[in-house]
Amino acid sequence: MCTELKKRQTNHTEHASGKGFTMGIDRRTFLRTIMAAGTVSGVPVAFAHLAPDVRSSVWTALDQVAFAAAQQTGWPEFRGPFGDGHVRPQGDTQPVGLPVSWSETENVKWKTALPLKGWSTPVVLDGQVWMTMATDEGTEFFAVCLDAKTGEIRFNEKVFTCDKPEPLGNGVNGYASPSPVIEAGRVYVHFGVYGTACLDTTTGKPIWSRNDLPCRHYRGPGSSPIIFENLLVLTFDGVDQQYLTALDKTTGETRWRTDRTTKWNDLDETGKPKREGDYRKAFSTPLAIKVGLSYQLVSAGSSSAFAYEPLTGKEIWNVPTTGYTSASRPVYGDGLVFVVSGRGESELLAIRPDGHGDISETHVAWKTAESAILPQEPSPIFIDGLLYLISNSGMITCLEAATGAKVWEQKAGGNYVTSPIFADGHIYFSSTQGKTTVLKAGKTPEIVATNELEDGFMASPAVDGNALILRTKTHVYRIEG
Repeated sequence: MCTELKKRQTNHTEHASGKGFTMGIDRRTFLRTIMAAGTVSGVPVAFAHLAPDVRSSVWTALDQVAFAAAQQTGWPEFRGPFGDGHVRPQGDTQPVGLPVSWSETENVKWKTALPLKGWSTPVVLDGQVWMTMATDEGTEFFAVCLDAKTGEIRFNEKVFTCDKPEPLGNGVNGYASPSPVIEAGRVYVHFGVYGTACLDTTTGKPIWSRNDLPCRHYRGPGSSPIIFENLLVLTFDGVDQQYLTALDKTTGETRWRTDRTTKWNDLDETGKPKREGDYRKAFSTPLAIKVGLSYQLVSAGSSSAFAYEPLTGKEIWNVPTTGYTSASRPVYGDGLVFVVSGRGESELLAIRPDGHGDISETHVAWKTAESAILPQEPSPIFIDGLLYLISNSGMITCLEAATGAKVWEQKAGGNYVTSPIFADGHIYFSSTQGKTTVLKAGKTPEIVATNELEDGFMASPAVDGNALILRTKTHVYRIEG
């Protein structure tokens, strides 16, 4: 039985005034205010009286504010400020200044050993680097914070314990794979069924915590939380049940839960799911996108991709897929959502997200099932009309995003489970052997540099200003020129 080590509820106002938790008058705060009046088909009632062109202009202005704010928010979640691997907004060519070459003796600002294991990607904000760890047996779960400038461990907070964790059943995943999400004054850590907690970043102590959200992961948790307005959205794709749920990020209370509507075809001759439901689990993280004047939460489950209304959880559309156990995070570009369906008979789909219901016959622009190029864990990255993939076995492929036509492919070498990032015209791919290949984005493959560290990568890269924050299996590095 799993138990919370500590449980404390703290008033939001108290933290706003005394513990450094300040949202400011930003887009998120403004939208929470107007959304509180309700929505109609995803459009705020506050905007309903506006002509469509004026309403569109308002949204555009808000998006510009959002982009400007995101540039100031470090690396707040898995895959960065936009959830897609881009350090700056798509199309923004302002230099970031990330290094392209390093080694154990070159461009290492600091290197910090971690006492326990975890595959979560670090998140960075206000001079702090947060990530999660757990014991090998899955009996204790920790949130750890490093000083971004020195690498010194500032907090190492035991958040949950579990007396009888389920064995992982594989040598790939761990008990601390979901990445945290951070905002001013608060960091949210998630260990799947073992617990979710909001911590005060000034003290490292819990503000609220939950360990009553059911799911049998079977092979460990993997989906990372995201924030949408005042909601913390969690994904539970287990062998026994599959659902998304949203918690009030201030209090931890449940605001909505939506079960998947997947039509399963995995029953054995006795009418039970094969392999105890192993084909039903998934590890993907949702992506919030704007379609027209409203937002969608795009989420890849096992055997289906979905879109939901973020504030209510109502399903908008779905696309049944082949393959199972999706782990890649969807990406969005030029009006298309790109989803990789996972393992088995996997496929990559390009979906137009402006439909409703089952849109598999009407809104799939193209798809490919070329197994040699498709990733099982690494997420794609969309850059200037091109879609880049890296397979688990190290094949980098560039596709035309609009058509799926192959532009080129290049073998990087090694094995990959991490997702790439993009800055200054370069894509960074980090392998489980510790090699990072820096590739120039474009229609011709050009490797700029290859860099080696002593241990391999299970966590994706993060960024702090002009520095890379790299977590290997044993250490965290600040790489800075």
